[in-house]
Amino acid sequence: MATRPPSEGKPWDLAAHPRLGKGKVVGVVVLDGWGEAPPDPFNCIHAAETPTIDALKKGAPERWRLIKAHGTAVGLPTDDDMGNSEVGHNALGAGQIYAQGAKLVDLALASGKIFEGEGFKYIQPSFDNGTLHLIGLLSDGGVHSRFDQLQLLLKGASEHGAKRIRVHALTDGRDVLDGSSVRFVEMLEDDLAKLREKGVDARVASGGGRMYVTMDRYENDWQVVKRGWDAHVLGEAPHKFKNALEAVKKLREDPKANDQYLPPFVIVDESGKPVGPIQDGDAVVTFNFRADRMVMLAKALEYDNFDRFDRVRFPKIRYAGMLQYDGELKLPSHYLVAPPEIERTSDLEKYEEIPSDIGIPFNEQPKMKALEIAHKARDAILSREFDQVRVNIANGDMVGHTGDIEATIVGKIILDAIEQVGGIFVLTADHGNAEDMAKRDKSGKPLRDKDGKVQTLTSHTLNPVPIAIGGPGLAPGVRFRTDLRDAGLANVAATIMNLHGFEAPDHYEPTLIEVVDN
Repeated sequence: MATRPPSEGKPWDLAAHPRLGKGKVVGVVVLDGWGEAPPDPFNCIHAAETPTIDALKKGAPERWRLIKAHGTAVGLPTDDDMGNSEVGHNALGAGQIYAQGAKLVDLALASGKIFEGEGFKYIQPSFDNGTLHLIGLLSDGGVHSRFDQLQLLLKGASEHGAKRIRVHALTDGRDVLDGSSVRFVEMLEDDLAKLREKGVDARVASGGGRMYVTMDRYENDWQVVKRGWDAHVLGEAPHKFKNALEAVKKLREDPKANDQYLPPFVIVDESGKPVGPIQDGDAVVTFNFRADRMVMLAKALEYDNFDRFDRVRFPKIRYAGMLQYDGELKLPSHYLVAPPEIERTSDLEKYEEIPSDIGIPFNEQPKMKALEIAHKARDAILSREFDQVRVNIANGDMVGHTGDIEATIVGKIILDAIEQVGGIFVLTADHGNAEDMAKRDKSGKPLRDKDGKVQTLTSHTLNPVPIAIGGPGLAPGVRFRTDLRDAGLANVAATIMNLHGFEAPDHYEPTLIEVVDN
């Protein structure tokens, strides 16, 4: 997200907190995908051994509570929208509720400004003689994309001059039910047929499952992106079909098929020629609003010097993202919706990322790099070089997405380090996921398939997340307020500022804590 320097005469200095001192190391631990839900066999967190969290919850109930991590509390359009890591961490850091991701795009589409902006004007010249290609996740999960936004983009682009449109559809099955790909493709084909009735040459050109085709992240496996490149750009894939509905239905006939992992396919005409490879002079829009699984494709589409795989050919295109996916890399350089400007933010003094294991499924190695991350955080805390050490532990989220409930979380190492330096800890999460591994009916009972097996839920949830504070450096009398029942992740920043001994700015969401006399 963009940042903006303070206005003249508007200092950055924070006032000292009247009752909390400075100088304590604060350790902030974010448990990715750790929500709160009633205990049952399909609650991964309940099923796992979590003595550290249990002790915090039961030992000091006035220093443990739940906060919202979804919907309007994190800047998403409605309270039916699941939270995710990107919006969750933005809310945690910004201390304010900004329109994010889906909501930004909703506002731009509703006002029509998306078709008046610099990004759309950049791709528009290609409409005269070229094709508009739309690449993204076919889903209404609201985590990476939304189907209704694609519908509005198709409608608006055709009304603003696009005469030939090709959709490259990635199936979900992760943020929505597995098997829903058929329904989404049916709806998309209906929309494209209506455009064809109006004289627009609109078709699906290629596709595949999101976890196997195109949507890799953090440079974990470039072969995923290459499969997408071959299908979307070159028009080459091992599976060829006459239409997208036939494609997903046929590929799902495999007993092991899953929407997330459908192999790449291309749509061909009567002569067997692909109907929509990306060519010189075309325009390309990646319509996902979430960044993490679009950055790698954006690099392949935009960078002249690219060596992660052989692109075979690099068409001269006009490319824009739905949003800018990486503010530091300025990637992509053109985008349809501008990011919000978040005021008065500070930079990290040091950032360290421990890469995932390449090619090992998360459910096969649920510990992932949690021990390494915990040891790095411990060393940073014990060095006393940093006022704050903040760490994200991804196990709950990534193993939750696979539907495997054998995950455990490493946290005690970090809390022990805080104990040694006389510091303060803040333990929270960015969204729910691992606390519910079962699809449920309206009454809350798990749904079962035809064989009687419980259907696995792999999406994020709408559940609240915990926040706990403690440590030897925490002043006596500090406890969570009871008057902020609807507090969310955006309230955490002011809380942490207080724990550092400062008052939060007036425009921040209010702090979660108060100091009472013992």
